[in-house]
Amino acid sequence: MATLGSTRGTNLPNIDGAAGSFRITPESYTTVDSLIKTTKDEVMPKLVETYGDQGITGFLKLTGAINSGGSSDQIDWWEAGRRHKSFTYVVGNITNNTTSLTVTGGDDNFTSNVQANDVVMDSSTGTRYIVSSGGYGTGSAANAVMVLLSGDAAITSGTHYDAVGGEWIKLGNMYAQGTNQPTAFDDFNAVRKSNPFMIVKDRYEVNGSQATNIGWVNIGGGEYRWFMKGEQEARARFEDRREMMMLLGELHDGTAGASLTNDIAGSEGYFAAIEDRGIQVSNANANPLDSFSEFDDIIMELDKQGAPSEYAMYVNRKQDLAIDDMLASGIATSVSAGLPGQFGAFNNDSDMAVKLGFKSFTRGGYTFHKHDWKLLNDPTLLGASNYIQGAMIPLSQVTDARSGMKAPALAMYYKEANGYKREMEHWVSGSILGHTNNGDTGTDNAVFHYRSEIALCTRAANQHVMIKG
Repeated sequence: MATLGSTRGTNLPNIDGAAGSFRITPESYTTVDSLIKTTKDEVMPKLVETYGDQGITGFLKLTGAINSGGSSDQIDWWEAGRRHKSFTYVVGNITNNTTSLTVTGGDDNFTSNVQANDVVMDSSTGTRYIVSSGGYGTGSAANAVMVLLSGDAAITSGTHYDAVGGEWIKLGNMYAQGTNQPTAFDDFNAVRKSNPFMIVKDRYEVNGSQATNIGWVNIGGGEYRWFMKGEQEARARFEDRREMMMLLGELHDGTAGASLTNDIAGSEGYFAAIEDRGIQVSNANANPLDSFSEFDDIIMELDKQGAPSEYAMYVNRKQDLAIDDMLASGIATSVSAGLPGQFGAFNNDSDMAVKLGFKSFTRGGYTFHKHDWKLLNDPTLLGASNYIQGAMIPLSQVTDARSGMKAPALAMYYKEANGYKREMEHWVSGSILGHTNNGDTGTDNAVFHYRSEIALCTRAANQHVMIKG
């Protein structure tokens, strides 16, 4: 006779006897047949990735962005301005004296940038003028008086200058024999740029009971503790969000908004940099770029910006397919198969570009390496909107105007000092899994912490292209 403890089990029916000594009666037995036919559940140990590889990181790495340490609250760099100058004008700033034009400061501070004997040209009419007096050479940026360089007497609106407004290009100057040197000069124009660091944080938590549960799924390396999969996902999610903040972050000037955001300086993300000083291509009704004429317009703009000859294109699926269709029906040269093209970003190896998932073509002396961008296809992220359809990133080394050193157009900086790095910090607090640092309120738990202090620097943003819906 079997002797049982004082606690009844929920799976022991039809038991009889006094408390503390229970006897299993014949009625409690099942048939031998039912016992031997009981089988174990067949559970496949591999986790099914229903939505595939959902990671979106890799954009910065594949576009050549470097990682560097910084020890200040912001990153500063210098960018060279235009060597040559042009100035917009409106007719309201011009007085036509029939034989001369008197120009006030107006747009772009024209009179502060020309002096007597400077030669300028109207960009729309091609008319050349010479400054006869005034301008910044006088020391006071007086109104500039200009006459026709050709010597013609009459100056006519609509013929010699635009009747609404236009642009003057500063060509050079012209002096008579025996005259003195200019009294003023054009200085080198370098623009200081800066971007504050931003702090990104996250956490994951598990209690002691859950940490000891063994599940059915092998999450890798023979590990069946389910909470480990949760921690892996938390870390991957943190890395994704960190990259999205570098792409979509914005500066906050502290002049408006809630008090909390006033305490956060913010940090300029990649797309904010392009929207501020880059090239934006807008497509009506979210139509993708699908013609050579559209690419030709972009190429001509790249020429104006002194852009390099090699670009990486990161696009959503709709834009990706539109370019494939364009190339299939057009005359652009595909270079993925090793035909002539630029592959400096891939050690001049077209096969390497293919292995990394790029499909390349050349047009107008530019080589474009096209790549699908998961971030823009995921319906829970930017795939839920047509606001951004892609970006074109120059694959070049940008020369710093101050130091002369060359660096990729994109660079991710992180805080660092004396061996302490805040690029990707990870630590655990709690009282389980071998940890005894109870930094959190709960005592029977473990908390996984993630923290990063980073800033993305977009150098020469004028050479980057944003494809908007």
